[in-house]
Amino acid sequence: MTQEAEKNQRKTREIDYLKIARILFSHWYLVAATILLGLLLAYFYLWYTPKTYTTSAVLKFEEKKTELSDLVSAMSNSGRGPVNLQSEKFIIQSRDLLLSAIRSLDYKISFYIAGRVRSYDLYPNKPVQVSILKFDTAHPFLGLITFKPIDKKTFMLTWNAGENEIQRNFQYHEPVNIENMGFMIKYPGPLNANISYQFKFNTPESLLDRVRNGLRTNEIVKNSNIVTIQQTDSNPQFAADILNAVMNEYLNYDRDQKTQSATQMIRFINDQQQYLSSAVKGSESSLEKYKQNSGILDVSSSANMALSKVTELESQRSLLKMQLMAIEQLKKQITNDKHNVSLNFNLEGVVDPLLGVLIGNMNNLLADKNVMLKTYNSGSETIAALNDQIAQVKTAALQNISSSNQRIRKNMDYLDSQLSRANQQVNALPAAEKNMISLRRDFEINEKVYSFLSEKKLEAQINRSAILPGATIIEQAQVNKVPVSPNGREIYRTATIFGLLAGVGIILSARVFNPYIYDKESVEHATTVPVIGIIRKFPDQIDEDNSQILALSKPRSLFAESVRSVRTNLNFLASGKKSKIISITSEVAGEGKSFVALNLSSTLALIDKKVILIGADLRRPKLHHAFGLPNTTGLSNYLVHQSTVKDIIQQTAYKNLDFISSGPIPPNPAELLHHERIALLLDELRTKYEVIMVDTAPIGLVSDSIPLICQSDINLFIIRYGKSKHSAATIPEGLAREYGLNNMAIVLNAFEENLLQSSYYKNSSNHGTFHYYADYNGYKSSGYYEDDAPVKWWNVKNWLRS
Repeated sequence: MTQEAEKNQRKTREIDYLKIARILFSHWYLVAATILLGLLLAYFYLWYTPKTYTTSAVLKFEEKKTELSDLVSAMSNSGRGPVNLQSEKFIIQSRDLLLSAIRSLDYKISFYIAGRVRSYDLYPNKPVQVSILKFDTAHPFLGLITFKPIDKKTFMLTWNAGENEIQRNFQYHEPVNIENMGFMIKYPGPLNANISYQFKFNTPESLLDRVRNGLRTNEIVKNSNIVTIQQTDSNPQFAADILNAVMNEYLNYDRDQKTQSATQMIRFINDQQQYLSSAVKGSESSLEKYKQNSGILDVSSSANMALSKVTELESQRSLLKMQLMAIEQLKKQITNDKHNVSLNFNLEGVVDPLLGVLIGNMNNLLADKNVMLKTYNSGSETIAALNDQIAQVKTAALQNISSSNQRIRKNMDYLDSQLSRANQQVNALPAAEKNMISLRRDFEINEKVYSFLSEKKLEAQINRSAILPGATIIEQAQVNKVPVSPNGREIYRTATIFGLLAGVGIILSARVFNPYIYDKESVEHATTVPVIGIIRKFPDQIDEDNSQILALSKPRSLFAESVRSVRTNLNFLASGKKSKIISITSEVAGEGKSFVALNLSSTLALIDKKVILIGADLRRPKLHHAFGLPNTTGLSNYLVHQSTVKDIIQQTAYKNLDFISSGPIPPNPAELLHHERIALLLDELRTKYEVIMVDTAPIGLVSDSIPLICQSDINLFIIRYGKSKHSAATIPEGLAREYGLNNMAIVLNAFEENLLQSSYYKNSSNHGTFHYYADYNGYKSSGYYEDDAPVKWWNVKNWLRS
C-alpha cells in the first residue's frame, strides 16, 4: 500500500466536545474532592493567618501664596508645590513625630489572649490591672508574660529568660520583679480559667516599627493638596487611635514651626527692652537729680522745640540701628545654612518684599534636601541640582540684604546730618537749659524706643496666638472592623478556582502521561491495519488457567456477544479459502492472545466449523490447562520427529474443537518453528479442518512466531486495553511491510468502559475495507444481556450517555 493510498484512507479527526465533557464529568468526584480540599486549605489559612484592618483619614494642606511669591516661583521654575507635599508626607512619617504620637496613647502595657496558634491583641481592654513600679528605659524587659490565676490571693506568671522558661507563683498587691522590671498586679476578680492571658511592657521605640510599617500616605488626586492617610494593623482600634494621634501631633508640629518666627521676634524685642529698661530708669533718675540740684523746673519754648527735634531724630536712628542688627542676624542665618530662617524683627517697608519670598523658598529647598538625603547620596546628581538651586536663592537673598543694609545706612547718615544741625541749636542755649535738654533727650529717646518695642512685642504676641496649623483634618480615622487581609471571599474564590483547575489538571495529567491504549481511535489513527473487533472485558474473576471458556459458559453476556462479533468479521477475511490458518500474536505476554484464541475457537466450533487450536508458544506453554489436557506430547514432539500428526491431536470436551498442545519445552524453539515440518503439519491439517487457530509467542519478545505468521491466511494482533502501550499499535503495520503481508488485522481485547482515557474525537473509520464492530458502550442496561447492571441515580456517566 502506497503512502498516498494510506493518506487517502485516513480521515481527519474532529474533536467531539460532548466527549470532552463526558471525560471531565466521568471523574466529577475527583474535581469535587480537589475543590473541597482547596476550600479546607483556605479555611485553615484564614483561621491561622492574623487578620489586618485598615482605617483612613483625610488631611488637607493649606496653600497661602501671594502674587509675588507665585511670580517668583514661576521665574525660578522650582515647582515647589508637589515637592513641598512630599516633604510634609515625610514629616508625618518621621521618627520623632511618630514617637510623640505613640506617647500620647496608653502604650506602656499590651494585653493578649493566648491561642493555640497565635495571640490576639486586646487593646484597649485590660483584663488585668498592672501597675508599673520600676521601669529601666535603657534595658527594659519586653518579653511576653503569661498570667494564670490560681485563687483569690495567688497567681502564676510564666516568661522566658534566654532559652529557659520560668514559672513562679506570686501574691496579688505585692511587688513582682522580673529582671529589671518591677510591677504589681491587683486582684482582677473572677476570670475564665480556660483563657490564657498575656501581657508585655512597651517603650515608644518598641512600637515604632509597628506604626511605621502600617502607615501610608497618598494624594487623592495627583498634585492636589488633599492627602489620605492609612494605618494598617491587626487591631482596628489601635489603628484608628494611632492614626488620629499622628495627625494631631503633625498639626502641633506644624503650628510650632509657624510660631517660631514670632517667637524669635519676641525674644529679640525682649533683649532690646531689657537693655532700654535700665537706660530709661537711669535717664529718669539723672533728670530728677539735676532738677533738684539746679532748681530748674522747666525749659523755654525754644529749648523745647530743639529738644523735640533731637528726640525725634535720635528715636528714628535707634530704630534704624535695631533694623541693622536684625538684618545682620538674618544674614548670619543664611550664611550658616540654618534651617527655618526667619526675620527677627518687623522690617516691613525697610527691606524688599522679595526677601521674604526668597527666605521662604530657601527654607523649602533646605527641607527638600533633608528629605532627598534619605534616598540619595550627597554626591548624587539630584542633590547637586538641589544645592545649585539653594546657592542661587541664597545669593539672591544676600544681595537683597546687602541692598537693604546700604539703604538703611544712607538713612542713618541723613539722620546724623540732621542731628548735627539740631545739636548746634541746642549748644547755643544757656548752659543750664542745655544740660537740662541733654538729660531729657536721653530719657525721652529711650522711653519712646521702649514704647515702640512694647507695641511690636504685643503685635507679635497677638500674631503668634492667632497662628493656625497649615493643615486641616477633613475626616478623622474611624474604627474599621472589616478586615482587608486576608480577604475571605477572594481566598475562597481563588481556592475554588484552583481546586477546579487542580481536578481538571489531574484528569488531563492522567491522560497525557498515560502510556497505555484505552480507546480504539488511538489504534485506528496509529496504523492502517484494520481493527476487526473489540472483545469486552469479562466482569467476573477469571482463573489463571482459563478453565472456563467464557464465550460458552456465559453465552448471553456482553463478552460472549463481542467474541461473536469478531467471529463474524473473520468470515470476511480470506473468504475465498475453504480452510483458513489464523495466527494470533501480541507484543508482549499478558495481552490475552491465548485467551482470545481459546474463545474464538470455541465460538467458531459452535457454528459447525471444524476447528483445531494449536498451542505454538513453545517457551511458555499453558493453553492445555484450559482444557484440562496433558502436555506430554505435542507440537515440539512432532517437530523433532518423535510423533506423528495423529499422535499430537487431542480431542476436547467441546464438539468440533480439537487441540494440539505445545508439548515439552525444547532448547531451541525458534529453530524448530522454522523447520519445514511446520508447513507439512499445516498442509495436512488443512485437509481435515476448516479453521486452524494458532496461538503463537509474543512477537515483541521473540521471533518464534514469524514462520507461522508468514504461512497464515489471517494474522490477528492482540492489543489489550490498559495493558498494551501506544507503540504496540504500530507493530502490525511494521510486520506487514517487512514481510509483505496483507492479511494483518487487530483485535482489541479486554475492553471496559473508561471515560477518563477515552478518545475525545468523533468516531470515524479510517480504512478502505470496513468491518462492523462495536464496543457495546452504554448497552449494559439494554435488557439483552445477562450481566445487565441497573443505572444508579448518582452515576454521572450514565446521565451523559443518556
